[in-house]
Amino acid sequence: MSKNVAGVLRTAGMCLLALFIPVLLVIDGIQARKYADLENQVLELEKKQRDLVEQNRQLITDISVLSGSDRIERIAEDQLGMRQAETDEIVRIEMKDSRK
Repeated sequence: MSKNVAGVLRTAGMCLLALFIPVLLVIDGIQARKYADLENQVLELEKKQRDLVEQNRQLITDISVLSGSDRIERIAEDQLGMRQAETDEIVRIEMKDSRK
């Protein structure tokens, strides 16, 4: 009888092992798919980051060009009709700190 019980236990153990291996393979496949999806997301985010860095560089260059003193002076003269003040037109005002 004990040989019979041992045989049944051995058979049951082999059946469980035979069922457990495909389950592990399915779990491995699911994890591999999740990893591939996350890797694709990382690649997309890295590309977006590179694009944003390049766009930021371009904007910084544009700011430098647009804020140049020559350009501002030309706009002031041509579009706004301004001119540089003569020395005798400059008035200096001193302000005292009233909080003291």
